[in-house]
Amino acid sequence: MPVNRELLKRIIFDQHEVIRNAQIIPRRYALDPQANYVVTGLRRAGKSTLLYGIVRDLVQSGIAWERIIYINFEDERLADFTSADFQDILLAQSELSHERGYFFFDEIQNVASWEKFARRLADAGERVYITESNAAMLSSQISSTLGGRYFSLHVTPYRFDEYLDALGQAHTGSALYTTREIGRISHCFDTFYEQGGFPESLRFFSPRAYVENVYQKVLLGDIAARYNVRNVDALRVLMKKVAETVRNEVSFSALHHTLQSIGHRISKDTVIAYLGYAREAYLLFSITNATAKFVEREGSPKYYFSDNGLLNLFLFDRDTALLENEIAVALRDRFGEGLHYLKSPKTGIDVDFYVPESGLAVQVAYSVAGSAREREVANLARLAHVDDSVERLVIVTKEEEETVERDGVRIEIVPAWKFLLSLCG
Repeated sequence: MPVNRELLKRIIFDQHEVIRNAQIIPRRYALDPQANYVVTGLRRAGKSTLLYGIVRDLVQSGIAWERIIYINFEDERLADFTSADFQDILLAQSELSHERGYFFFDEIQNVASWEKFARRLADAGERVYITESNAAMLSSQISSTLGGRYFSLHVTPYRFDEYLDALGQAHTGSALYTTREIGRISHCFDTFYEQGGFPESLRFFSPRAYVENVYQKVLLGDIAARYNVRNVDALRVLMKKVAETVRNEVSFSALHHTLQSIGHRISKDTVIAYLGYAREAYLLFSITNATAKFVEREGSPKYYFSDNGLLNLFLFDRDTALLENEIAVALRDRFGEGLHYLKSPKTGIDVDFYVPESGLAVQVAYSVAGSAREREVANLARLAHVDDSVERLVIVTKEEEETVERDGVRIEIVPAWKFLLSLCG
């Protein structure tokens, strides 16, 4: 049954009420007011709230609410919406206001051929913002598919500085030098690196239950339903096994063998496909070995979860894995595809995170007490002697801090909370 314009108007005005009443914590993202955007990222990362903030800014600047056309395509009232109904959105807008509208579309990828409608709006000079919880259309593809008419913006759950902002905890200026404030920041990190940074989780008595709900929605909706996954049990087990490999490189063959050994009769190609689906839903990301610089094979990837709250659903002995995963998330957010790890049998170097273009190498150790100190320091010192482009060598710990000199190489030992805030500066 076609969607009628009166229903569309009710949906639009209902959404206006949601936006009016929303609690909005400013995020770090800066958008060009003259550009159209496709906003991508993990489900519940804050994409919609970011758009709510844009709407409220527009209204504050004098734009009438009737010009705001905000439609969430996950609204059950739009279950029968098809590409043929897009024209009714434009007709509804023209009936609400004689001036140009501002169009906001949440999860529009649920409607087939939405790209053609999005291009048509941009060609007509309309201002459009779109959210999407699937990376099937990557940034490069957004440019080609939408004809260069949209910018791509990737939104993540709160990073540590945003998490502190949401809690009202100062983290600049004197707060970084005051013992009491440092203690508070460190305490906030203890919670953050265990519970993750989903914005809405801060409102709940049990953040873990909230994250579990998000995970199930991503697994069953954004992955299993979208891609018609037949063996959901195998998908669940695969995500658990990936969680157990965090901090280590792992091959498709190894994961396939593990699933086979516990009775899941799926092919290696299916394992590869499932991992691809998890990446496209922003549940996971991977980093590769940068040994090409040393003329060696690339090796197997290392997988990380896009939020620590998700990873923590799976872990029992968790502290070290959570610490490394959080550093991976922050570095990925900062450096994107430039982030790698480095493992070289030829040189004996084994470095957790390596950003060649920025001259940064990072080891993660919960503590550098005992033998861990020599192992982590030696790895970074060896790298510095074979790669003179490395300018900053860091060991990120849970709490310890000092500077080490080794064979003319300066190595920082930094607590995680301080390192994360340095990435945000």
